[in-house]
Amino acid sequence: MSAPALARKKRAIVVVGGSGFVGCNLANSYLKEGEDVIVLDNLSRPGVDRNLEWLADNHGSAVQPVIADIRELPAIEPVIKDAKAVFHLAAQTAVTTSLKQPIDDFETNARGTLNVLEAVRRTGRRMPVIFASTNKVYGALAGMQMKEIGSRHLPTDATTRRYGVSEAHPLDFCTPYGCSKGVADQYVLDYAKSFGVPTAVLRMSCVYGPRQFGTEDQGWVAHFLIRALAGQPISIYGDGKQVRDILHVSDAVAAYRAVLKSIDNLEGRAFNLGGGPDNAVSLAEVLWEIELLSGRRLVTVTSDWRAGDQLYFVADTRALEQAVGWKAHTSWRQGLRDLHAWLLRDWIAVDAVQRQPRRVTA
Repeated sequence: MSAPALARKKRAIVVVGGSGFVGCNLANSYLKEGEDVIVLDNLSRPGVDRNLEWLADNHGSAVQPVIADIRELPAIEPVIKDAKAVFHLAAQTAVTTSLKQPIDDFETNARGTLNVLEAVRRTGRRMPVIFASTNKVYGALAGMQMKEIGSRHLPTDATTRRYGVSEAHPLDFCTPYGCSKGVADQYVLDYAKSFGVPTAVLRMSCVYGPRQFGTEDQGWVAHFLIRALAGQPISIYGDGKQVRDILHVSDAVAAYRAVLKSIDNLEGRAFNLGGGPDNAVSLAEVLWEIELLSGRRLVTVTSDWRAGDQLYFVADTRALEQAVGWKAHTSWRQGLRDLHAWLLRDWIAVDAVQRQPRRVTA
């Protein structure tokens, strides 16, 4: 299916993992401006085929779908050959899956990323690569002194409470997922140093919003809302006082676009990307807000903590703000209302995805 992409004279933006949640929203933003976009995806995650259909319905032939797997370099090399830029968002995204299938996790996240980088390097052109990393590269933050305040776990350090965790925090890979994404993160940065490829890394916190078919393993904000609307119990691992800075997908898309626009000044750099302290919220607080939105009492089931779970992660986004002028504009309550409205509009599609058999994301 790569032939249509190669036949175009206009250089296209390649979104690797472009049928995924963030990928399809990013692709849509460029397509609305008249850009040609190649969506490279293996369609392994339930629901992403519906995102690809949504893009095609809205943008027609400007969307160039290529069904290929990043674990196969010969399959992706001709797709990337004539690109103007590459956003790499394809991944195995669940810690739980990585613990069950660590080799598959490595092959997708580490080797797959190296394949993308090699496909770009072999073009001999200065082709930008913007990579979606994760806050899990900082590990479980076990050394951070914490205290329990109300419905939240918070750091005792006042500076961390005010700004969050910065890029200066030591990397500490844990769980196979953290290791595979961490390896990929470092390879992306090194290709700028070793080969002059203009790369940048965005270490994402919890992104949520429309087109997200969240599951218990990944996409927890959407998953909570989906379970609530279906009247089903919600599993909570730990005490529910874990704190995350949740970021609406529209703000995430704006960040990726801003980094690409300024890549000549940012190559070889990694930035934290999240909602920041203004959008820091505990799982329990999100559940309370969902009860207000759904108008029904939620049923929760509590289980033991999961491996590598952070009591607290809030991204210090000051470096990204200073570098490109980016800021998160959607408050977490406003964002939840937006996601809730989309789920109500597209409930038939969401319900159909939830009924599909589970598959490993690649």
